[in-house]
Amino acid sequence: MAETGIAKLFRNGRSQAVRLPREFRFEGSQVRVRRLAEGVLLEPLIADPAEWFAELDRVREVSFLGKGRNQPVTPRREIFK
Repeated sequence: MAETGIAKLFRNGRSQAVRLPREFRFEGSQVRVRRLAEGVLLEPLIADPAEWFAELDRVREVSFLGKGRNQPVTPRREIFK
């Protein structure tokens, strides 16, 4: 699959739409849209939490909460004096 490509912008009523090249098309009828510093990111919309965690496992390089992380000792605080 290509990593970059060119998509066409067009108007659909009062909205702007993007015509994606075939190799960038999504399954389903909705995507998540996120604004980034320099643009917009389209991501698949995963409704089922089990699918979401499966996708997270598939794309991550290391464990999200891996063992052996160097964490400082939690300070002991007196809430009620």
